Amino acid sequence: MLVLGISGSPRKEETSGTYKVVKTVLEASGCDYELLSLRGRNISGCIACLGCVKDNVCKVEDDLAQLREKIVNADAYVIGAPNYYSGMNVAMHALLERFFQFRHQEGSLLWGKLAVAVGIGGMGGSFPADDIERLLSYNFIETIAKVAGQGAASCFSCGYGETCKVGVPYMAYGEGVKITEDNTPDVTKQADVMHSAVDAGKLLGERLLDGHDRMAVTQRMQQRLMEKFKGTV
Repeated sequence: MLVLGISGSPRKEETSGTYKVVKTVLEASGCDYELLSLRGRNISGCIACLGCVKDNVCKVEDDLAQLREKIVNADAYVIGAPNYYSGMNVAMHALLERFFQFRHQEGSLLWGKLAVAVGIGGMGGSFPADDIERLLSYNFIETIAKVAGQGAASCFSCGYGETCKVGVPYMAYGEGVKITEDNTPDVTKQADVMHSAVDAGKLLGERLLDGHDRMAVTQRMQQRLMEKFKGTV
């Protein structure tokens, strides 16, 4: 079984909480895995050209073309994004928008696969994790666990974090705050988050290696979407 991890964080690997948590989930899965970062990649959102309708292959020419085969061949995913304004960042949103290419004419390339959603943000990561789960569901991908944690908001390193009254350090610690290593959030020091990441990875591995039935998952996810949209059109 091969698990594909994708970090949507624009930060370098050594400073990205999203990347670190995604990697922790992958390592705990006990499966073969590959971890990719969207940092530095040029991936636009869906342009609604419908060029993918006939063959389920997106016709937008950018860096997603290099990732398409990896996405199709993976048995499961660990998808992580940072929290931007209570949602996922644009790089990850663009990538998941382009999953539209896989679902035409009952295209089943991704149906019934499993995922873990990771969200990390200066004020928490639940919003991007929820966004990831929602967008994956349209290809009948089941998110079996979500991991959310608090990373270091950019305010901690912008140079004005101690005096800016709309920055996270000021709002979190009050006037006169001094930014130190101890009060700068770091997901690797948050035992509950890291334990949650390990547990999510173990669950993913167990589900994959214990007779994973993609058809059963597909049917369950399809039913959920039907119930969600029933009566809305």
